[in-house]
Amino acid sequence: MARQRKALGYSQERFAEALGVDRSTVARWERGETEPQPHLRPRLARLLKVTTAELEALLGPRPHDGDPVSALPEAGVIIPTDSAAPWIYLDADQVDEMNRREFLQMLSITGTLVTLPPLSWGQAVELASGPSAVDSGVHGRVNAHLWQSFSFARAKSTVYPMVREQLSALIEAFERTQNEAGHKQLCIHSADLFQLAGEIFFDSNRYTDASHCYALAASAAREAGAYDLWACALTRHAFISLYERRFARAIPMLNAASEVAKHGDRELSTRHWVAAVQAEAFAGLGDLDSCNRALEFAGQVHSLSGQVHNGGWLRFDGSRLAEERGTCYIRLGRPDLAEKSLTEALNHTLSVRRRGSVLTDLAILGVQRRDSDHLLCYAGEALTLAQQSGSGYVCRKLRELQGELEPLKADRRIAALSSQIASLPAIPS
Repeated sequence: MARQRKALGYSQERFAEALGVDRSTVARWERGETEPQPHLRPRLARLLKVTTAELEALLGPRPHDGDPVSALPEAGVIIPTDSAAPWIYLDADQVDEMNRREFLQMLSITGTLVTLPPLSWGQAVELASGPSAVDSGVHGRVNAHLWQSFSFARAKSTVYPMVREQLSALIEAFERTQNEAGHKQLCIHSADLFQLAGEIFFDSNRYTDASHCYALAASAAREAGAYDLWACALTRHAFISLYERRFARAIPMLNAASEVAKHGDRELSTRHWVAAVQAEAFAGLGDLDSCNRALEFAGQVHSLSGQVHNGGWLRFDGSRLAEERGTCYIRLGRPDLAEKSLTEALNHTLSVRRRGSVLTDLAILGVQRRDSDHLLCYAGEALTLAQQSGSGYVCRKLRELQGELEPLKADRRIAALSSQIASLPAIPS
């Protein structure tokens, strides 16, 4: 049991906290001094990613030296199976896929709980601590912390285990709440967390998984009547079509997001962020006039006063407009308009994702001008960022650039650049 816990990345403290018991209790289990009470075993099995029957094997006698389990390497996860083949070993990639599938299952469970009336759960579940055990403030603070961690993380996937733990906590909270107000707050927290989960998948270029997260976020926000949260979920969903270059498909969802945002808080920047994304879609369709109108409305965010975003699911304050304008003009094939905006953007403090995107757009500008030196300068910097951070988002942008390089590949340096981009991690299907 201790080997399984460690392989899944839990310390005794974190494992005990996730299970709702004291660390010393876990220690006694692992020393074989006591065994978990029956009511704890289903959750314990879920945390260890085994069935309840397999949990019994983990709680059994410790393997002797020379047994298959003790001979296995430390990395990866040991999963007990049946008596004929009692143990199998999963490598890191298999563990990642297993965790992803479990996480998506948890998302689906929470998405279903969002739509259920709170009293149906109150009638079905025995409550241990009064009529409502939902601490909305705690969930909100945890979500805000997770968004902040995501913002600062170079590799966005490192936030994934913490999001999974918070999702598990929300599932339990749904099971315990009996009142309408508590249910509504949990819907809001779930929509918030679903969007963050979608961002993690989006950064890894797992667009199908990200789409699932954003759809659940929109559903939960709609259930709660949280219009700004709902509009942001729709906008993130539309991003998937933008980065698959299906611009016409993005327009209806962005139009819906714009309509929903009109019912939201007029002091927030939601409507202006939707407009900035609409501008990218219009640029992809070659509509310069509509693009400029959308950019003009997005720029009106600077006329808002006070706190215009929350730093989590809404982070638009107009500081990205230069790079967004540059991206639009690159898509419109207007390098004369793009260069000023992109150069201005590069002078700001940018995250890895944003800097990689701007550098790649500047490299594309070099392609459009047939300026090999310009292209190689900026593409080289973007490639280094992608290799250092592992950002799937930046890798995706560079692959878009690679598709533009064919006319210039007579230059050996550009042919070598194309090969380096091709060696970046594959984009998941």
